[in-house]
Amino acid sequence: MLRAKQSQPVYSAEGLRFAIVAGRYNQRYTDELVKRASRALRTAGAKDKEVTVVRVPGAFEVPVVVSKLAASGDYDAIIALGVIIRGETAHADLIGRAVTDALSQIALRENVPVVHEVLLLGNEQQAHVRCLQPKHNRGTEAALTAIEMAHLMRTL
Repeated sequence: MLRAKQSQPVYSAEGLRFAIVAGRYNQRYTDELVKRASRALRTAGAKDKEVTVVRVPGAFEVPVVVSKLAASGDYDAIIALGVIIRGETAHADLIGRAVTDALSQIALRENVPVVHEVLLLGNEQQAHVRCLQPKHNRGTEAALTAIEMAHLMRTL
């Protein structure tokens, strides 16, 4: 059975305002996520002044900044980026769960789309595929989702 490919809706980011909040921890990967997300927003028509990038120390610090930005009412969508790589303890899972819970609560409380791409990964190879390779880059995907959600919210 053949399945039709699901295509992404194509939207313009022109006139929309976005914030990208990204941890610096695992910087090689997070820098690339930020670069790809920013590029995708600009390619879709967002001007430099319409994209605010805020860097924080690590993934755990992302939600408090997302919350502050969401409460300001200045953004049509916020993109949360970070990379957490599992180690020998449960620390990564605890951080991942806390970030996920916080981001979902912020989005619901503030009625602002929060695109969650704070990645909890098993190893560096997974980080390489999701952050450094263009085919499935989560930064690009986050930007496209943010654009789509910003348009959807304006129609509701």
